[in-house]
Amino acid sequence: MMSALKLPATLLHDQADACLAQWVAQLAQWPAPWPSAVALDASALADFDSSALAVLLGLRRVVTQNGGVLRVEGMTPRLRELASLYGVLELLEPA
Repeated sequence: MMSALKLPATLLHDQADACLAQWVAQLAQWPAPWPSAVALDASALADFDSSALAVLLGLRRVVTQNGGVLRVEGMTPRLRELASLYGVLELLEPA
């Protein structure tokens, strides 16, 4: 079973903490056991900076701590390039 979350169109430094906090609160309401994989649709993300990577890694940490795997789907070429530049692409796109 996979449950989905969706990235907003804009995720800049000013929105990063609130975005992650909202997801963590949403995930905390999920009944146990969590799904084995949590899908995150990144296809709408158009305006972002490196803070978006911090949010994705924070979400990945929460999902992993609860025994799941975060699957980031629909990464734009620019987001993929930024993740690669920062050396975290493999963490966001597990094989």
